[in-house]
Amino acid sequence: MVTKNGSPAEQTVLERMTDQIVHRGPDDTGVHFDGPVGLGFRRLSIIDLEGGHQPLSNEDGTVWITFNGEIYNYKEIRRWLIDRGHQFRTESDTEAIVHLYEEKGPDCVKDLRGMFGFAIWDSRHNRVMVARDHFGIKPLYYTETDDIIAFGSEIKCLLQVPGVKREVSLESFWNYLTFQYAPDPMTMFADIWKLPAAHYMIIQDGKIDIQRYWQVEFTEGDQPLSYYIEGTREVLRNSVKAHMNSDVPRGAFLSSGVDSSTIVALLKELEQVKTFTVGFEGAGGQSEVEYARETARILGTEHRDTIISAKEYLDVLPKLMYYQDEPVADPAAIALYFVAELASRYITVVLSGEGADEVFGGYTIYREPLSLKLFDRIPPSMRRSLGLMAEYLPEGMKGRSFLMRGSKTVQERFVGNAFIFDERMKEQFVTYKPEQIGGRRPFDITGVYYDRARNYDDVTKMQYVDFHTWLTGDILMKADKMTMANSLELRVPFLDKEVFEFASKIPMQYRMMNGTTKYVLREAVKDILPREVAERPKLGFPVPTRKWLKDEFYRWARELIDASAVDHLINKSFVMQLLEDHRNNVRDNSRKVWTILIFMLWHQVYVEQSVKIGSSVSPNVQLRRTYGKQLAGARE
Repeated sequence: MVTKNGSPAEQTVLERMTDQIVHRGPDDTGVHFDGPVGLGFRRLSIIDLEGGHQPLSNEDGTVWITFNGEIYNYKEIRRWLIDRGHQFRTESDTEAIVHLYEEKGPDCVKDLRGMFGFAIWDSRHNRVMVARDHFGIKPLYYTETDDIIAFGSEIKCLLQVPGVKREVSLESFWNYLTFQYAPDPMTMFADIWKLPAAHYMIIQDGKIDIQRYWQVEFTEGDQPLSYYIEGTREVLRNSVKAHMNSDVPRGAFLSSGVDSSTIVALLKELEQVKTFTVGFEGAGGQSEVEYARETARILGTEHRDTIISAKEYLDVLPKLMYYQDEPVADPAAIALYFVAELASRYITVVLSGEGADEVFGGYTIYREPLSLKLFDRIPPSMRRSLGLMAEYLPEGMKGRSFLMRGSKTVQERFVGNAFIFDERMKEQFVTYKPEQIGGRRPFDITGVYYDRARNYDDVTKMQYVDFHTWLTGDILMKADKMTMANSLELRVPFLDKEVFEFASKIPMQYRMMNGTTKYVLREAVKDILPREVAERPKLGFPVPTRKWLKDEFYRWARELIDASAVDHLINKSFVMQLLEDHRNNVRDNSRKVWTILIFMLWHQVYVEQSVKIGSSVSPNVQLRRTYGKQLAGARE
């Protein structure tokens, strides 16, 4: 925190902020005060277990840092800095950032390969620098009152700052209903914002200045297919090796698809691997757990899994709303919590496959521009007429959706991987319109990214939009919050500067080839993965909410709708009808109903505060501390 008028930072406020994230750092705590600046830290010990205490300073105490994350190239940076005369007291990656900042100032972030959210107090220049990593793997929030500018890894820290209100952002709520999360840089709180990925913030003289330091750019190369296949294999092998750096036990999440299996296979080349997966009662068909068990057997990992019942899922939901800070209506977020809880009994660092779809073009919806190619030959006016005609066809009629999608440009139809409520339906049950509050609609938000990506082909435009919305708002948000709730550090080798630099040059026709998504990636790993794994369709961690909302969750859903104090935002009778129509098989409203229920539950936890939950350390972490060697299978 930084006071605007130069008065001393309040220790009691900073300590309350720091106490809110004990789950992120159960191993150590520290604070540093210097006039108007206060830095607080909670530590999960990963590298240099004895010497990595924070906040940490340079040799003369003029530069201080508090840092969340991992820097994978810190040893190379450290050697370069030592050659330039810098003296190190620890073996930690944290200290490398401090001295790199001394050399390069805010431009230091450009040299970092890793995931990070950090704050540096530079007393010589009387400024604080706050930075977030290139892809937004690590979260970073900030708020500003009349007296204080504050920042932290989680929103719950900032709610301890005097003057920060627990008030819903109306613009965020409107857009959440479409995206299933609050898009950057907004949060669901009116007075709290996210520092966007690849940005840093300078706080000086009571003012904030935010700068971008890196851009997502796709520049297609002209090499043969074999070059991209071989290069992808090697750059991923290098990334996995770099992401293994830790002084504590590690492992990997393993689902059914090629992404996590690739990470596990590459890890297995270097060491024995502990793998973890989760499944759900009532999921139907061949479950994720069965696929993962088979993959683990073929790859030879030390595998563990667990099956979660509807009751267990429902019981933990309020706690997970607390840990998420914001509503994210992706049922897989809760799945991640359970698999992280399982893994936290045995390891402290876990590798996972997030980001592969955005980097290599893996989502099924990315095939849509190719399937709609024939519409490119039709004049725009005729395409629009076809779309208008299709709207009058009965809902669910074969061909209706195809004509409606084909009548629109990619910018008019795609706002990301989730599209829950359209604008017309929202206007039927939300009590205001964005224009009344000076807010934006979803296509206003994505329009900014389409403008930047205007020279890309339609598939690459979709990837670009997802990089700036879906990836940070949903995928990485839930990955970080659900693992850190269990004091488990998650690393994502696909979201690596060097991996992206190579993958961004793969021509679109190689990313989407022969109707196959992630074609280059699949070809790159086919020799290290069994064929049935490399070609298996993506499942993720499927959660049977569609079924549960008709049966096990139905009574809970009705009671939550009835009890939630959101009448000023939502016509609850409309929502109740959505639930009844879903239960009676009139139409599948599961995604819509779930999105509203998650918001209502979050509202109870954070705004109404009718559900009391406090930050704590998982019992698994307590066990891990006491019996860490036995649980991890490490040698005495």
